[in-house]
Amino acid sequence: MSTNDLNLPDLAQGGLAAPRKASIPASDMFDARDKIASDLKPVFDVPVSVQAVIGRTTIEVSKLLELTEGSVLELDRRVGEAIDIYVNSRLVARGEVVVVDDRLGVTMTEIIKNSDG
Repeated sequence: MSTNDLNLPDLAQGGLAAPRKASIPASDMFDARDKIASDLKPVFDVPVSVQAVIGRTTIEVSKLLELTEGSVLELDRRVGEAIDIYVNSRLVARGEVVVVDDRLGVTMTEIIKNSDG
């Protein structure tokens, strides 16, 4: 089967053609967004697990049993390095730890579009 049979663009001639931009009125975009939101309404109440991972380490069980109050575990991250944010065990973002009204929180600084990150 040749590449012409697959209807592929000729990559040897400079790559893919630029995609055409659709001209969509703003009112139609808002209507579409509202429709998508209403279509997603059934999943709004589905619980998800969110984890903010500040770092990881590996230790032997014997060392784990020796840990006491005040023990320090060295993690694989440096101070100021972004933390990983997982939703249902899938990496979705990176961020920073923040303090909000005496509680810890996370600010997302980068959204991961591909979970290979």
